Amino acid sequence: MALPQLSEEQRAANLKKAAEARHARAELREKIKTGQVDLKYVLDSDDPAATRMPVRALIESLPGYGKAKAAKIMDELEISPKRRVQGLGLRQREALLEILSK
Repeated sequence: MALPQLSEEQRAANLKKAAEARHARAELREKIKTGQVDLKYVLDSDDPAATRMPVRALIESLPGYGKAKAAKIMDELEISPKRRVQGLGLRQREALLEILSK
């Protein structure tokens, strides 16, 4: 299936929308790092910045967690590296809260 041809205006609008989404996710990650927002809030949120965030990025945003710890936790919970927060099941959410709230 070929990609649709976009006009310059449509392309510019799409690029602007994507940049705004990236900016919103970056702001949310910063709030998580500084403790303004907790893990439970993000997991329960219906904010697109939260729901579209990769789980790996969410874990890495928590203070004291980096790429290695995030990868280990995701492997233990059998969460795909490409999974986003909105794609987590109830058990995975509960397990994440239990492991990361220690």
